[in-house]
Amino acid sequence: MTIRVMLVDDQVLLRTGFRMVLAAQPDMEVVAEAGDGVEALEVLRSTQVDVILMDVRMPHLDGVEATRRICAGGQQEGAPKVLILTTFDLDEYAFSALKAGASGFMLKDVPPSELLAAIRAVESGDAVVAPSTTRRLLDRFTPMLPTTSAEPVRPELERLTDREREVLLLVAQGLSNGEIAERLVLSEATVKTHVGRILTKLNLRDRVQAVVLAYETGLVRAGGAGA
Repeated sequence: MTIRVMLVDDQVLLRTGFRMVLAAQPDMEVVAEAGDGVEALEVLRSTQVDVILMDVRMPHLDGVEATRRICAGGQQEGAPKVLILTTFDLDEYAFSALKAGASGFMLKDVPPSELLAAIRAVESGDAVVAPSTTRRLLDRFTPMLPTTSAEPVRPELERLTDREREVLLLVAQGLSNGEIAERLVLSEATVKTHVGRILTKLNLRDRVQAVVLAYETGLVRAGGAGA
């Protein structure tokens, strides 16, 4: 199956470079391009896209707001996945985009092989931010988030079993499925099943969003400690 990719960046030269890299892949096709978020939303009305490579800082409508609007449908079938491309590592705007629904982020100078692997991972439903990087992101930027003290606790958390909450806590602390399996004396396949059920029950796109929710609800505090 061919992965349909859309490039959203206000720098034409960057889009040209990415297009050349993707065009050489037998399983990828650049089906659309846009120079800002407004144009991207317009193009998506008439173009089927699997993965969007989204810049953060663009005129008219930035990548964070564009991502929020694109991902507003949650897990709606056929909705494109968003991979944020940023110039600065641990850019707070990239973190905001993860909160908005992006499936991960990478630096613009990433080696082509890593970019291609990330596109394939996102298309298959995985997140492309490594657990350790996710934790580092959250530890740095959670204090910058608007306070949620006045908001009700997400009732969805009550849907989780004790084991699922335990797995979510370990995911939020930066452990991979293999590490969680070892910690809980489970098979890795069982852990993967638990993670899938957590995402379904909480109506989340991927484990990045699960980690964000765990921090926002206080299940995990900045620094990785359980509540």
